Amino acid sequence: MAKKKVKQSSEAAEHPSRKPVSLKQLAEHLSLSPATVSLVINRSSVADSIPQVTKDRIFEAARKFKYRPSFFARSLRTQRSFTIGVIVPEVSDGYSASVMSGVEDYLLQEGYFYFVASHRHRVDLIDEYPRMFLERSVDGLIAVDTPWHLDPSVPVVTVSGHNEVKGVTNIVLNHQRAAELALKHLVQLGHRQIAFIKGQEFSSDTEVRWANIERAARQNGLKINPRLVTQLQGDSPSPQTGYVAAKTLLATKEPFTAIFAFNDISAMGAIRALRESGLRVPEDVSVVGFDDIQSAAFQNPGLTTVRQPLREMGRAAAEILLKRINHPGAEFCDNHVVEPELVVRETTCAPGRSNRDKR
Repeated sequence: MAKKKVKQSSEAAEHPSRKPVSLKQLAEHLSLSPATVSLVINRSSVADSIPQVTKDRIFEAARKFKYRPSFFARSLRTQRSFTIGVIVPEVSDGYSASVMSGVEDYLLQEGYFYFVASHRHRVDLIDEYPRMFLERSVDGLIAVDTPWHLDPSVPVVTVSGHNEVKGVTNIVLNHQRAAELALKHLVQLGHRQIAFIKGQEFSSDTEVRWANIERAARQNGLKINPRLVTQLQGDSPSPQTGYVAAKTLLATKEPFTAIFAFNDISAMGAIRALRESGLRVPEDVSVVGFDDIQSAAFQNPGLTTVRQPLREMGRAAAEILLKRINHPGAEFCDNHVVEPELVVRETTCAPGRSNRDKR
């Protein structure tokens, strides 16, 4: 009788189109215990001791026979929802979208679902969304470019949050290195009259980045002209904010040979404003952006920019969050620092006579 039962299970596994296989049938097909298969399929921390070759066999068979574990059984057993809440300022902008792609990569890989909410920098929504997510029983929260001051009741990881909150891990860029890379590049090209476009007041990166730009300027012997410093206004994610900022710089009539913009989006708007004023990029004015969003390489000309590994930052946020969920008593560092990289394309070159003649 037992032999007949095993045979039926094997046949069910070999013909997945007939009926979805059960965990027991999948285990029998693999000649493994149901407990072993369950630990691997559900990515239990206990499965770390199971050989990788065995894990690969289990996942391959699960894909082949389209086995899907019962979400409700898993949730009841672990007392988790396997859902993460993600809070961003704006879903459509290049920065948040790039970070989200990394978050999504890792959560999907680990079998987690997620909700995304954009607050558009509204203080009431920044305060309200965490509570709403907790009411929906999320296992943890990721906040992107969003100030965080709450005492978390679930694990929380922020990306560019810059708030020291006990129990919250922050993914941060080495802004000191980023400022050094950009200014050293411009100085080595021969630029001394550099204009700056700061980020909006509400952006988490604005204050720390500007402080490091001032420090890097001193180190390079550059004197920042206050008349050549402007700030992005409004919460639009379009290049319009950079366009207006560059127009403000041009209206001062102060000479400059380069612009260091807060992000790639604003750099693109600045380039449009420069061209409308009869200035060529980079022959008349060099432009450096920040972030290296996907479209930066496809601008005409290609945008020189400071790359922060946004996708990797999102993936790191998700990975650290799940580790904190799976190991609630473990100690985790407050900051996870990532390094920037200068990507030189076609919007920077040595300053020429044409700039001085035109201006």
